[in-house]
Amino acid sequence: MGEKEKRCTAIVLAAGSGSRMHSGVAKQYMLLGGKPLIWYALRAVERSAVIDDCILTASASDLDYMRKEIVEKYGFHKVVSIVPGGAERYLSVACALRVVAEGAMPIPNRDGYLFIHDGARPFLTEKILQDTYKAVKKYHACVAAMPSKDTVKIADEEGFARDTPARRLVWTIQTPQVFDTQLIVNAYRQLEENKDRLEKERIFVTDDASVAELFTDRKVKLVEGSYENIKVTTPEDMKIAEALLEGEREKTESSGKLRE
Repeated sequence: MGEKEKRCTAIVLAAGSGSRMHSGVAKQYMLLGGKPLIWYALRAVERSAVIDDCILTASASDLDYMRKEIVEKYGFHKVVSIVPGGAERYLSVACALRVVAEGAMPIPNRDGYLFIHDGARPFLTEKILQDTYKAVKKYHACVAAMPSKDTVKIADEEGFARDTPARRLVWTIQTPQVFDTQLIVNAYRQLEENKDRLEKERIFVTDDASVAELFTDRKVKLVEGSYENIKVTTPEDMKIAEALLEGEREKTESSGKLRE
């Protein structure tokens, strides 16, 4: 890839309770192919030529477990900070961004790029990281996404179809979501300052791009990710992840046999 111009920090979110998994174990620690789910995203970060370091969020009660049983056990040396996350995704991002803003890292990232990724997306690839890195250098804000395979309906308050946007314009949003450091730090700062007003106006943010769209004049570029870059949220998602992982293993074994 050549020498990078600016520092790249991954923020991996793993503070969720995973209530929709209906499991006694938080989803980030559930086993997929014999490894905790969070292991896969952290492995992609650890191996990446793009990412320099990583801030990991975990629930406050899991900080020691995350450090000992995930980061230290599996040797994820790029993780330089593990911080308690919040009850909502955006609160976890805000906690990680506070570390960035305060320069509380071995090597501060004040004018580089931040790659915000859901730890429950185990199929993050180097290609996605490379492609979003190229895009953020050009556009300053980008997200991994895929064109929708389905027709999407916009509903009214009573649950009736109100509008049908052209499918060619509809994308499903994934992570990583990647931004200039100062752009997203400042956007989240404004989110905090305007939180009461947004609640009154019933404006809700569901991802980092939404925050950037609300509080900056920067357009967010959509970068093709992968249909396999799924988020594991329900038991059905875990079954899909297991099938995808098995498919990857079969490809690896097949390519190994071909080389022999």
